Parts: sequence; C-alpha cells; structure tokens
Amino acid sequence: MIVPMKKAYVVVQEHNSRSMLRDLRKAGLLHIVTETVQNEQLESLAKAYDRMSQTRSVIADLQDKKQKIGQQAVSDEAFAEILERYTGLLDSRKEHEQNLVHFKSQAEVLKGWGDFDPEDLRYLRQKGLELFFYTIGKKDLAKLDASISYIQLAPVAGMEAIATIGSPLPAEVSASQLHVPEYGLNALLERIKQTESALASIQDSLRQGGTYLDAFSHQMKRMEMAMRFEQVGAHLEGGEDLAWIEGYLPEPKSEAFMSYAQDHGWAYLLEPVGEEDNPPTLVEYRKGFGIIKPVFDILGTVPGYRENDISTWFLLFFTLFFAMIIGDAGYGLVFLLAAIGLHAKARKANTLVMLIYVLSIATIVWGSLTGTWFGSKQILLSLPLLQSLVIPSISNYPELFGLTAVESQNQVMELCFIIGTIQLSLACILNVVHKIREKNLSFLADIGWLIDILALYFVVLQLVVGQPTNISVVFALVGLGFMLVVVFGAQGPGISFGKGLASGLGGFFTTFLNTISAFSNIMSYIRLFAVGMASVAIAQSFNSMAGGMMSGFAMVAGILVLVIGHSLNLVMGLLSVVVHGVRLNLLEFSGQLGMEWTGIAYEPFAQTVEEN
Repeated sequence: MIVPMKKAYVVVQEHNSRSMLRDLRKAGLLHIVTETVQNEQLESLAKAYDRMSQTRSVIADLQDKKQKIGQQAVSDEAFAEILERYTGLLDSRKEHEQNLVHFKSQAEVLKGWGDFDPEDLRYLRQKGLELFFYTIGKKDLAKLDASISYIQLAPVAGMEAIATIGSPLPAEVSASQLHVPEYGLNALLERIKQTESALASIQDSLRQGGTYLDAFSHQMKRMEMAMRFEQVGAHLEGGEDLAWIEGYLPEPKSEAFMSYAQDHGWAYLLEPVGEEDNPPTLVEYRKGFGIIKPVFDILGTVPGYRENDISTWFLLFFTLFFAMIIGDAGYGLVFLLAAIGLHAKARKANTLVMLIYVLSIATIVWGSLTGTWFGSKQILLSLPLLQSLVIPSISNYPELFGLTAVESQNQVMELCFIIGTIQLSLACILNVVHKIREKNLSFLADIGWLIDILALYFVVLQLVVGQPTNISVVFALVGLGFMLVVVFGAQGPGISFGKGLASGLGGFFTTFLNTISAFSNIMSYIRLFAVGMASVAIAQSFNSMAGGMMSGFAMVAGILVLVIGHSLNLVMGLLSVVVHGVRLNLLEFSGQLGMEWTGIAYEPFAQTVEEN
C-alpha cells in the first residue's frame, strides 16, 4: 500500500527558526523537498566533506582486507588533529609523486647523454661561454652552415649529438634540443631513490590510519547531516518576524506530529495533498511481501504517489520468472545453500536472505517439474523419485515420457503466453478497480484493453504454436476492445464526454499502434521459454565436454570444466533474470498499468547520528 500523505507547515518566530529545524530533525517525521542551493556555508562543508571522504578512501584502500583492524574512538578535538595529519600526509604524497614523475622523466632524457653536472654548464655561461645541445640526423648535420660553431659529441639514441657554441641553431634546422635539467643523471637517480623511500614511509603512515576508519565514517555522517541541515535551512520562508517550512507527512503519523509540535510551541497546519503537489512515496508492504524491497532498492525504482503499489504482484511474478529463467533444480539447491550460508553468517534472516530462500525454493520446484538437475539426464534416470515429480508435457527430457520435443516445447510456450496474458489482464483489472473508486469513466477503456489482450492471446497461439482459432470472432472482439479504448480512453473526472470523445478520436492512430503493441507484449513472454531452454542447453554442453574426461588423470580437468561451466551458466542466468525477468514486470506489466516509476522515495528530515 502507498501510504497517504498530508502537506504540513510549521511556523515559528524568525529567531527560533534554526532551533526549530534542529528539533524537527530529531523528530524525523517530515519529508522536506529541497532544490540544489549554493552558498558559502554549503560550499565550505562540501569541500571539507570531499577532503575527508578522499582521505578515508585512501586509508581504506591501503588496508589488508583479510586482517580485522581494531577501531579507536576519538573526540572531536582529537579527530580534527587526526584529519589534519592525514590530509597533510596526502598532500605530501601527492607532491612526492609529482616530483617522482618529474625526476624520472628527466633521468630518461639524460640516459643517452650520460652523467654530467649542469652546474658546470651554468658556470661556463656566467663566463661567457654558452653551450646548446642537440640531436640531429647525419644529413641535416652535413647541411649545417659553415658559420655555425659546434662540438660533435658521442651519438645519442642513433642520432648525431652536437653542442653549438654561443648561440642556438636556427629554427629552420631539423634538430631536437636538449633542455638541460637542474640535476645531473646520478643526482636524479639518487633523488628518485630518496623520493621512493619517502613515499613508502608516507604509505606506511597512511596505513596506520586504519584504526580511525570508523571515526572517519562517523564524522562524514555528521557532515552529511550538517549539509542537509543547511539545505533545508536555505528553504525556510518568511520575513522579519516569522519563518516557516513546508513538507510532507505520512497520514498515520499525523497524531505524533501534532503532539510534537504542540510540545515545542510551534504553529502548524496540516492539509490534504493537492493535485499540483508532488508528494514522496512511502510503500507499506504487506506482511511477508517486503522481501521484494532489495530488488526495488537495487533497481532504484519508486512508484509515483498516485500510481498503483504492485509490490505483491511484482514479487509473485518475479519469483516465477526467476524460476523459469534459471530453470534448474540443481542451481536452485546452490542458491538455497548460499541463503543458508548468509543466514548463518548474519545470524538472522534479513529481507535479502528471505528473498533468496523464496527464489531458490521456487527454482527447485520448477526444475523438479521439468526434470532438470544440473542439465543432466543421467541424474533423472538414476533416481526414480525425481522422475515421479516431473510433469511430462513440460519436461526438458520428453523422450523419457513418450513425448516428442516439439510437443513439450509447444506446451511450455503456451504456458508462457498464458502467464503473460494473466499478468497483462491483471494490470487491466487493477486499473478498472482503481478508476471505479475514483469515479473515472475511462475504466471502460481498460475493459477494452482486457478484451483486446484476451482475444490477441488466441492470435498468438495460432501463429506460434499452430493452435487453430476462429479468427473472425477474435478480430471482432479486438475491434470491440479497440472502440472502447477510442471512445473512453480520454474520459476522466472533470472532462465532458464530448471533449473526451474528440480527444480519443484524435488519438485513433496511436491507439491502433498500442493495440499492435499489446500483441507484441504477449509475444514478449516467449523469452521465458527461450532463455530457460538456452540455460539447459549450455549446462548440457558442459556436461558433455566433461563426460569425456572422467577417467584417469583427465578427471581433474573434467571436474574443473563442470565447476567453471556451471558457474558461468549461473552468472549468465542471473544476468538474464535482470534483463528479461525484471523487464517483464517493469515494462510490459507496468506499461499496461500506465506506471512510469517516477516517484520520489519518502526520506524524512532526520538525525542520522548522535550529535556531541
């Protein structure tokens, strides 16, 4: 259920506005919509936060992940000194790294020229003798004007080397000049060694900061809270005497808010959410169905405040799609063992663990019904109990039950289309119920879509499976549904029938295209069959490859092929769930519902860490 919201206003005297915000933050009830603002305070906090985050990230990267580091609690004053110390180390490391790059590049240039002291060249220049060093090709050297005085040196990197006396070469001469560095080659090599030693020492010092990682995290959360406070403060409205803030409040928390406001002496106003408002969405999951939340969190999807809450249906269909796409009871056992391991490690079953339990059990059930255990027919043949669990008409090994592969595949494809038709029809029914409650006449258009989907299902069966149907009846039903959509699709509260009809007729061609899209939506569910079959075929291929190695010394290679092959298949199966299983819920089903998933998650202005 999407929790209804109230629009809330809090009014105080202007000089109490900051203290009101601090108390409001402690309550953690009001969702306050803020836009990006820029001021000196926020910019200063943002820079400090970035600096702190960068320092913590560097220290964390230097830690030995296998070694548990004891954490040390520190006061704010002590942390300020720690932060200054480690940011100073970072600055020093950056400076040393830049110097190291500079020294190495200069040493690379001087390698061909050998070691010399640039100080000697500077001394000669002071005495009036300036030398300019070049590498030049033999032909270009031979073409030099006789008036140019130079000393020929030992070749450098396959090129002739010269030092001109008194003046540089003319710009038109093709030659590369050596820009003499500050230090000679040996001095540079020594400085490289010293810099690398200093960098190693800095790294060790930074590594020792691992004991303060929790302190960094705590201070960063406090800084995030401070930045949020300033953002909210920038959205205070009012004048010289009064200040107020507005936000959104979950309706069930109205009593708690009013009591809190009265205790703090605030003036407040609660009013219904208007049509022009865009309140946040707070989803209250039914008991047992909240396990789908990790999926929504990963996808970052939030339903709009005025949209349907489909979390229950999403979980049911997502579980079925997951089972059909993975398609193997053996893989389901792997997921079940993973869930047990996570459960034991966490010592409690959180929502993610419970979701894995549900998905693994569903996969085991589906794999048992199709007779698929690690893609192996031999396992099925060896255990009569497993054979007794199989539904022959959807088995991946129909020959064991006297059926052909075509018969079995057609049955699975028909099942996929049935699932698709049920899910899309459910979307229409949910829209009808929702609109009837709102006294919205366009519910008749959703009945039209329901008729279209049920009729088009038979068209799909005839085209894909070859099941005969009465085409004239089907197209008559599609026409009826189409006309209902055209006539009633643009109707709604406050819209006259004539205006709605004119708008519907204006969108005639769009409705025609959407009807074709409804056909393709049903067809889209064949991906459950195709991806599931591909997973089985891949598993069988790896089993076949490993089967020829299960003797003698080759057995180790055979086992490796099985482990690596099935692991890859599992990973590809999980990717397929994201690409195909989630898509059917978020595009086909949600599209039929008219959902856009453009909601804003309810995130109350709240205190996330204790203030000192």
